[in-house]
Amino acid sequence: MAREACNEEFQNLAKAYEQDVTESLKKYEVLKDLDLFVLDNSIRESTVGQLRGHTIENKWKVYDEVKKCGFKHTIVASFNHSTRVDDVFIKQLADRGEDRAGLWAFSEITEAIKKKVPDTESIPVGLRKMKEAGLYNVIFEIDLGDSTYDFDRFTTKEMCALLKKWVDWVFENLSTEAKVFVSFRDLPDAMPTDSERVFEVTDFLCKLPLFGLMFEEPRGQSLPEECGTWAKHIRKVMDANNFNGHLLVHVHEKFGYCDVVALQVLMDGANGIWASVIKEGAAMGNAPSIVTILNLIRMGNKRVLKKFNCTYLRKAAINMTRITTGVDPHIKQPVYGARALDFVFDLNPEEFDFADFFEVQAPIRITTLSSAEMVQTKLVNYFGENEDFTIERANLMKEVMLEDLRANRKEEYMSKCGLAVLFDRSGGKLTDEIRDEIANDPMKTPHGQNLLKEIRERWDEWDLKDKVQGDNLLDYDSFYNGFMAPYFACYRCNDTKKALQALDMDIDNSVDWSEFCVFLKWAMKQYPKTIHTADDLLEVAFRKGLIPCMRDEMLVKK
Repeated sequence: MAREACNEEFQNLAKAYEQDVTESLKKYEVLKDLDLFVLDNSIRESTVGQLRGHTIENKWKVYDEVKKCGFKHTIVASFNHSTRVDDVFIKQLADRGEDRAGLWAFSEITEAIKKKVPDTESIPVGLRKMKEAGLYNVIFEIDLGDSTYDFDRFTTKEMCALLKKWVDWVFENLSTEAKVFVSFRDLPDAMPTDSERVFEVTDFLCKLPLFGLMFEEPRGQSLPEECGTWAKHIRKVMDANNFNGHLLVHVHEKFGYCDVVALQVLMDGANGIWASVIKEGAAMGNAPSIVTILNLIRMGNKRVLKKFNCTYLRKAAINMTRITTGVDPHIKQPVYGARALDFVFDLNPEEFDFADFFEVQAPIRITTLSSAEMVQTKLVNYFGENEDFTIERANLMKEVMLEDLRANRKEEYMSKCGLAVLFDRSGGKLTDEIRDEIANDPMKTPHGQNLLKEIRERWDEWDLKDKVQGDNLLDYDSFYNGFMAPYFACYRCNDTKKALQALDMDIDNSVDWSEFCVFLKWAMKQYPKTIHTADDLLEVAFRKGLIPCMRDEMLVKK
């Protein structure tokens, strides 16, 4: 009876859990059918706060990547009194005949603020420069908190009148085809104490011929539910006015919430985002559109697949990051970082497989958690078919990985040289194919290139003593005298001869530069922080790479 009562208790708990989780996940259903509007901000956002800003060439490259993604609306400029790169870029856009219907620029609503009261007469510089450039889609940025304006001296009604004045000016002076967004720039400051002011201004704006409203979380400090509630109640005001314009959100990073905030706001009332494709941006960056869009696809959204070139997004994000920062995205960046596609535990694709979606081959990550099949597949992918690339050999390689950790030896086995040396240390034989594959894999760091060049110069000096010069080979005695002597006491000793034979992959009584390079590149890859000179590189290559491999080879031959 006690057992039956216990089972009944767990069955009831399971039913309650199923009901609870079903109810909790219902809110995500809206993302499945959302017709997402994207106002791309890659040209502007990705350069904010960068140590190296965007050149005109950079802007063109980013702009072209945005177009390849299929985004039809792009923020291209934010003007001020200085002549910025944006000013020149806009002129070039016009000269190239780009369609201005999808090009947007920011503008303030006042030329100056004195004693927390705005100048309501002078035309803001952003509008003046847009007219000169022939742009006509405007994003007016406004502040509704008390930190910018004194609303006792400049009332909410006066704010509304000023907004109407400049909206009318846009249609009269820029284009009757103009589209206008109004962006609430400081909702985190305004909503806690002055939400009624926000709703009053929203109500007024819904009566104007706007394309939509926008807001941002500029500091990344507000919680998802908080931002979602802003969207929910702003949307209520919009619906009460039968206003069918867009409601967009832009979120900055600070405490790891940005992507969640963007999704929460979309679930609670917004229908679009203004964001860069990539995370790079002001402070710690913004919620990138690529992550938001991929989450919608993961939820089953088909609309974004039809509207945008979603399979290109990852490539675009990688390219934009390189353009902006000069380096690849952080390897752990969701969706477009190097590890985002990895197989980690086995070779079975996930339910939503990034690699399959982006039509790229998923990298296989080699760690102690990798299966033997993963190690075997990685060997074949790198070096082609080899009768020694067996499951048994792969298991031996996994054992060596564990031995390394127990010996406090922390190394990686993902790179070609890392995997090759692991294979060698596990009793495998480095073949000509493996050697040549690694020889053709360039050293990536300038420091490593310089050290490799210095060691090559030493090699060439000893090559002059050989009977045949310039053949990339050193006789055993030249290699011993030039490189091995500090580590092997006697050239004529039996162990030294066996060690040389172990290094001689093609058994031609000489050491090939490419054979030696396998271990030099491996050492530089594994221990970059401890290698400062060419002698350091040789020390690590011999002590941690060549000598252990030679010992393994000698044990096998015994």
